[in-house]
Parts: sequence; structure tokens; C-alpha cells
Amino acid sequence: MSQKGSTQFAIIFTVGPEHVAEGDRIFKSHVAWISRTHHRDGEKALLQYNLSRAPQMTNPMDPSEGTTENTCYVLTEVYANAVGLQDHWEQAMGNWEDFGALNEWLGKVDVQMVNGAEVVHSLW
Repeated sequence: MSQKGSTQFAIIFTVGPEHVAEGDRIFKSHVAWISRTHHRDGEKALLQYNLSRAPQMTNPMDPSEGTTENTCYVLTEVYANAVGLQDHWEQAMGNWEDFGALNEWLGKVDVQMVNGAEVVHSLW
């Protein structure tokens, strides 16, 4: 199902080896919280949730050059519209028990975020 016109939230976290265990713990908490609290239907619906994790590549255009000691997490959430993403942030600040831990961890890692972009191309 195409998600064109919906609202995407995406973050890439680049994490040193000393912060991976806490990242794993936070994301385990995050997916459990999302599963309990987020809408699956209607205007606030969370349409897609993906978290991936891989070693950071030394040269992203040449995998043969190997990886660094860092880990990259990629979090992507797609909501039916901006109202769903706004609901996500309100809930995160209001009822996710690890929101403070996430903010503390973010101060120790590199973060690149796109917060609320319209999906302009989407297949299937």
C-alpha cells in the first residue's frame, strides 16, 4: 500500500561501542511502548515502524573498505498524517517511561533527524 502523502519521521543514530547496550535497551522499551500506546487506525494511525541496526561503514559507497567501530541505528516511523506524529510526541513526553533516558543517551551519540516530512514517493 502506497504511503504517499503521509508523514514520515526518521532518525539515524551513530553510536560508539560504549553506548550500544543502552541503545538496545532504549529501543526495546520504545517498541514495547509504541505497541501499547499508538493508534493503528484513523487519522493518528502509525502505518509503519522500523528499526534497523548495522555497523557504520568506513565508506558507504565501497563496502569492501569495511566498517568502523560504531553502530548505526535507523528508526523510521510513518504516520497517516502530521496529527499522528504530534500525538506520538505528546505521548512520548507524557507516558513513555524511558523518554528521559533517551534524551540523556542522545547527548552521547550523533543524531540526524527528519521530523515530519511528507512522503512524496511510495511504492506498494
